[in-house]
Amino acid sequence: MEERDIMEVDVLFVGGGVACLSGAFHLVNLVQKHNESVEKTGEGEKIDEIMIAVLEKGAYVGSHSISGAVMDPVALKELVPDFLEKGAPVEGEIKKEEVCLLTKKGRIKSPITPPPLNNHGNYVVSLSKLTEWLGKQVEEKGVDIFPGFAGTEVLYDGDRVIGVRTGDKGIDAEGNKKSNYEPGIDLHARVTVFGEGSRGSLTKTLIEKFKLDEGKNPQGYVVGVKEVWEVPEGRMEPGQVIHTMGYPLKSDTYGGGFIYGMKNNMISLGLMTGLDYADPALDPHREFQKFKLHPFVAGLLKDGKLSQYGAKTAPVGGYFSIPELTFEGGLIVGDSASLFISQKIKGIHVAMKSGMLAAETIFKALTKNDFSQGVLSDYQKALNESYIKKELYKVRNFHQAFQKGLWIALIKAGFQYILGGRILKNRLSTEPDFVHLKKVVDVYGTDNPTDEQKGVIKFDGERTFDKETDVYYSGATHEEQQPAHLKILDLDICYTRCAEEYQNPCVNFCPANVYEMEINEETGKRNMKLNFSNCVHCKTCDVKDPYENIAWVPPEGGGGPKYTVL
Repeated sequence: MEERDIMEVDVLFVGGGVACLSGAFHLVNLVQKHNESVEKTGEGEKIDEIMIAVLEKGAYVGSHSISGAVMDPVALKELVPDFLEKGAPVEGEIKKEEVCLLTKKGRIKSPITPPPLNNHGNYVVSLSKLTEWLGKQVEEKGVDIFPGFAGTEVLYDGDRVIGVRTGDKGIDAEGNKKSNYEPGIDLHARVTVFGEGSRGSLTKTLIEKFKLDEGKNPQGYVVGVKEVWEVPEGRMEPGQVIHTMGYPLKSDTYGGGFIYGMKNNMISLGLMTGLDYADPALDPHREFQKFKLHPFVAGLLKDGKLSQYGAKTAPVGGYFSIPELTFEGGLIVGDSASLFISQKIKGIHVAMKSGMLAAETIFKALTKNDFSQGVLSDYQKALNESYIKKELYKVRNFHQAFQKGLWIALIKAGFQYILGGRILKNRLSTEPDFVHLKKVVDVYGTDNPTDEQKGVIKFDGERTFDKETDVYYSGATHEEQQPAHLKILDLDICYTRCAEEYQNPCVNFCPANVYEMEINEETGKRNMKLNFSNCVHCKTCDVKDPYENIAWVPPEGGGGPKYTVL
């Protein structure tokens, strides 16, 4: 067995997103205030200097951060009260907003903004910019941030988490060591916080090992496909917000569009598609391209140019899908903890607050020098007493109500709002997203639907783009000579049952053209080509494959998209 370097830290945050960064920042502040108080009053004991580390798989902090994004500033105000004076990169305070229903050619504007989508006083932000800024604040506090290092394995001592192992670098496609080989290191910590974002690869293994989802609803997800455009001056005001429902998604598909005004004549726009859809030919990236062809959206983009592209999943299962969040040696925060309010399309403030609550629990553990689950479980209690639980519980059945279509769901959502989340039953059940996928013949009445039936469109290269072009605008790159980080567990399924029943939906649902099925015209033999360098780390494949035949694991650290304005 290979000897690995061991690095000892006190607290390890796995993931360089806003949840972990907020936790690290808050923890330093708590320790500093405590020590100042001890020095001043002489009461209690100082906490010795502690080492806090943040591990980030992206090339730099913020490179994998992507969201809509409208931010409720409640958590940021608590964390950094003078965030505006400190140069937090907000795009604009929201003073103008609308919600509308898109038909194929028209737009019906809602006479009022539904209360859950009332964003006055919130801010439009670029999550990648905000995360980068927050990372700098954290580093100024003396926290060690290690970008370009992916956590690939959870380390245990018996049933206690003691840290994580980082991925090896310099392994070729066949698994052999190259001349630049560097073994990963083992980071040992008294407590490890997991905040890897949506569908975290290590968090997934923790949930399975400790049965943290026992008795919970299975998690549900949306995939958001997004672009940022530069448009002629005056097209949209910074902080202006438009939310849409309807076209191009059919009424039986959960989701909707958003268009947000940013500074410097930039517009952020995207389409969220619920991954519990039934049609195996549905392509979320293509639906987003259709969204841009709608006359209203096309008018906003006219004479503009694409600046950046990205995609990510977000957990929308809601309150009853949140797993247990503590175990011996660790805690789960942010999107990894399924803390996302789908009715409001918001996750930033609850992710930040969860990191801060985790920090408060870890601070208590430091003062007691006790890191047992008995102490760490205070995090779950604190979360249940915070606004996070209140907000999530109010909308506990929101996403489930959409499983019978848009129109019924809107009625149900109205009743839920009035009744505080309850409708017919206190808890509506649900199934995993991949279960909802129907066979091609059941959707189209034929094994071989036409492109027209499937809604295929031609991309014009000016307003609509193919996946390869969009991936270029994501900045996604990976070291080509490494094992593919998208693990197809049984290729035979791809070539037989999946091809026959679903026509390989991975080719459609991946928004980065990672999966390509090549067919030999002479023999008819299929060959799955994995363009893994395209991957934007959205995790859609890990969620939606109908046979759970794809496992997403981290590639060599530093690979993936390079977001700067998403």
